[in-house]
Amino acid sequence: MNSRHQSDEPAEHRRFAHYLQALQTVAAADEADLLAAVLRDEDTTMAVSAVSRHMDRRATDLLTDPAFTAWAQAMSRVIDQHDFLSPRLLEWCLLRTLALGEPWAAEELADASDWLQRTAVTTQIVTAPDVLQLLAERGRTRRVRNAAHHRLHHLRKPS
Repeated sequence: MNSRHQSDEPAEHRRFAHYLQALQTVAAADEADLLAAVLRDEDTTMAVSAVSRHMDRRATDLLTDPAFTAWAQAMSRVIDQHDFLSPRLLEWCLLRTLALGEPWAAEELADASDWLQRTAVTTQIVTAPDVLQLLAERGRTRRVRNAAHHRLHHLRKPS
């Protein structure tokens, strides 16, 4: 039989699955406490991975919702000591700014991670021609520059 028994699975894998399930169903009022508890896990890499997945899911769900700002502030208090999570949350905030068409700084976008630039050009979250133009010219990777150029071409094409 090829299926593994739960007892054969490493403990950190079971905890990871448990954390993801708990984070998916946590009430908003309890989210920060649960995140803090997850981040106290002895396996820091696994804990940060679980929180990162949760943060990406929640940020995607809330991106254009007015509740995003309060959520991001609550998140920042919990993750402020984590070298991966804090910058990722800041990039979600920048992505929100771009998605809402609010003012943004060219250098901040040009210096953003590959993840943020790729997300901005490969999803329909960002449609502003000035954002796409900057990424077509100054994107960090050829993939980002090509995708931005392609999206610009389609935006400019008459319907």
